[in-house]
Amino acid sequence: MIDLDFDNPQQFANVLEAVLLAAAKPLSLERISELFDQLERPSVRQIKAALEQLSIDIKQRSYQLQEVASGFRLQVRPEYSGWVARLWEERPQRYSRAMLETLALIAYRQPITRGEIEDVRGVAVNTHIIKTLLEREWIRVVGYKDVPGKPAMLATTKTFLDYFNLRGLNELPNPNELQQLSTVIDELADELVAATAVEAPVDASSVTTDTLNNASQVSFSSLLKELESMEDGLVTEFSDPAQQDQGVNTAIDASDTDADNTKNIKKSEN
Repeated sequence: MIDLDFDNPQQFANVLEAVLLAAAKPLSLERISELFDQLERPSVRQIKAALEQLSIDIKQRSYQLQEVASGFRLQVRPEYSGWVARLWEERPQRYSRAMLETLALIAYRQPITRGEIEDVRGVAVNTHIIKTLLEREWIRVVGYKDVPGKPAMLATTKTFLDYFNLRGLNELPNPNELQQLSTVIDELADELVAATAVEAPVDASSVTTDTLNNASQVSFSSLLKELESMEDGLVTEFSDPAQQDQGVNTAIDASDTDADNTKNIKKSEN
């Protein structure tokens, strides 16, 4: 290895570029520091200086340095994504309006229970939606609400923030700004639902019939009105009450849950 001088931002930037290119996920400042010998580790100031130099060095390249919730990563610039996407033959994932609305409610009103989401949307939340969001690790269970049934409280994860190039929940779009785009979003959502229904009617990862029915009953504009009242009370960190009281009323019987879900979905269809 080369004789590295941490006080030389240009030299250190080259090392960090190699490290970030090889990394499979974003690297935090702490993780970058741990890559070096314990007795000769760079300071946070030196790492930040090198990252700043790296950002300048690659300004004219097709990739950029991006800071997200989990740390720093090198990623393809948006203007080149069209060509890069051709490396993969599978179709990009399509998301129904119902799933996007559910995710938006969790993001802006977290922690929130499934029942509270249903109260806002006015329809039952399809089990497939929650399952998909959990499998993608965009949401997680952060505790259980102290009410009858002990429903799970849902919140977003760092993976969610990383996926959308966000460093924190405070970077979520302001609902007032979203309102200006609501008409365009509604049109795109309609096209998305229609395309999904036609092109992938039996794809397990696409929208189910129940979800499509739900999507037609709720407009994105009405959701934005609800989000306006949520932003002020947005919580960014959560503790898990379940860890404080393990084993006590932390789950609902699986058969009862399935029965309730079926009942809610049938009620929505009626």
